[in-house]
Amino acid sequence: MVSDQRILEMFRNESSREEAFRILIKQNQKDIYYHIRRMVLDHDDADDLTQNTFIKAWKNLDAFRGDAQISTWLFRIAYNESVTFLEKKKKLMNVPMEDVEHKLIGVLQEDELYTGDFMQMQLQTAMAMLPEKQKAVFVMKYYEEKKYEEISEITGTSVGALKASFHHAIKKIESYLLNK
Repeated sequence: MVSDQRILEMFRNESSREEAFRILIKQNQKDIYYHIRRMVLDHDDADDLTQNTFIKAWKNLDAFRGDAQISTWLFRIAYNESVTFLEKKKKLMNVPMEDVEHKLIGVLQEDELYTGDFMQMQLQTAMAMLPEKQKAVFVMKYYEEKKYEEISEITGTSVGALKASFHHAIKKIESYLLNK
C-alpha cells in the first residue's frame, strides 16, 4: 500500500504522474465502484460513475490540499457523482413510486452480476426508495462501516444530521420490509 503522501509526491512529478495515478486507482477503484454500485444499483451506471470519479480526481489531484485522506476525497467525489446522477434519473423518470420499484427490481433481476437472495433484493429495493442522501448515509454506515466523522467529511454534513438521516433510513427500510 503506497501512502497518500508518496502518491501526491509522485503525481506532482511529471515523470511519475501516470504511475501515481495508476497506483491511486488500483488502491481505491474496487471500494469506489461498490460504493457507487450500492447507490445506483446498475453495473453499467456504476462503471460510468466510477470512471467519472477518477477523471475528476485526475483533473483535480494537483489542487488536493491533503486535509483528508485521498480515499475520503475520492469517496466525496463518488458521493457527489452518485447523488447528482440519481437526482437527474429521478427527474427523467418522473413516474409513480410503484413504477420505480418495478423498474429497480427488474434491473436487479436482469443483472448477471447480482448474486443476492430474495431478502437482499428486498433490502436493495427498500434502499432504492430512500432519498439520495439518506441512501448514501445508509450505504456508508451499514455496508462500508464508516464512522460518522468520516461520512461527515465525505458528505459535508454534520454528525448529528447524519445520525438523524441514518435513523430515518432505518425506519423507512424497516417499514418497507414489514409491509412487503
